[in-house]
Amino acid sequence: MTADDHLPLAVLAGDGIGPEVVPVAVEVAAAALEPHGIVVDRVDLPFGGHAIASHGAPVPQTTLDGLAETPLWVVGPHDSASYPDQLRTPPPGALLRTRFDLFANLRPARALPGVPATTPSMDVLVVRENSEGLYADRNMAVGAGEFMPTPDVAMSIGVVTRAATERIAVEAFEAARRRRGHVTIVHKANVLRLTTGLFRDVCLDVARRYPDVRVSQQHVDAMAALLVRSPDAIDVIVAENLFGDILSDLAGELSGSLGSAPSLNASSARAMAQAVHGAAPDIAGRGIANPVGMIGSVAMLLRWHGDRTGEHRVTAAADAIDAAVAHASANGARTADLGGAATTADVGAAVRAALSEVG
Repeated sequence: MTADDHLPLAVLAGDGIGPEVVPVAVEVAAAALEPHGIVVDRVDLPFGGHAIASHGAPVPQTTLDGLAETPLWVVGPHDSASYPDQLRTPPPGALLRTRFDLFANLRPARALPGVPATTPSMDVLVVRENSEGLYADRNMAVGAGEFMPTPDVAMSIGVVTRAATERIAVEAFEAARRRRGHVTIVHKANVLRLTTGLFRDVCLDVARRYPDVRVSQQHVDAMAALLVRSPDAIDVIVAENLFGDILSDLAGELSGSLGSAPSLNASSARAMAQAVHGAAPDIAGRGIANPVGMIGSVAMLLRWHGDRTGEHRVTAAADAIDAAVAHASANGARTADLGGAATTADVGAAVRAALSEVG
């Protein structure tokens, strides 16, 4: 815990619906921490399109300096497609992920009360390796891992290393110990024998350190089918980057809506709460965006911090936020994507009010 029970949060509102959902999530965090005697110190940093207007870059140096000094971040979506051509690469998320080695992307998918879902008891965590794999923007020291030897031929390099796979496997097995004790290793080793075969084999090596955790493995296409057919039979999925991205989006939609899907990007020293959904510029400024994904991401951020530091008050606040979101949803505080009519502000107010009922 920081001096005098203050918890600094770096806040980057981002683009599109970010300036609508991010403040709601920070307000919920502050309300959840207040009964525990903890005050949120909000550190606002320029980011995205507004930073281009004010600083000439979507992630200016002042923002990078501020993030380096603050280990807990709340980050809204970015809309790099709307940036000037010369500022579109690297995308802001890629810059932050690479600069601060945010190698673990944790994406839970849990059905909310009152929201139609494939399986109401669904509770899946996708642990996604975030620094290499089959995504071409994160597997070369300079540039991207895609190239065209001729105008009619495009090629891509996929990178899987033992070191990166081992550390993400440890994240997955530690998470399973805190959950239901089952990890499913996802790969495509029948086709990508060397790359995803190495991923599978290293995960199995790590599994030997966790005899209390049940282990299974699936090809990625079979895993997608299993998510649709029997999501309540799945606990923790560990996957390389591309597979983890696709499966977590599928799981989020199956649990009700991508707008409700939270996400945490973390290194060993810092973490970034950033919901799975994008900037949604088509609904920006209308006050109808679903803030639940962002609120859940902030709850994950607090839990990450509480678990690392042993600060049980912060962990309790995270638990209270999750319980309050479920309570508010069950009582009808749902935006249009979840079948309701609530505004962004309505949902935030309902969750804050529910904190006193679930605490």
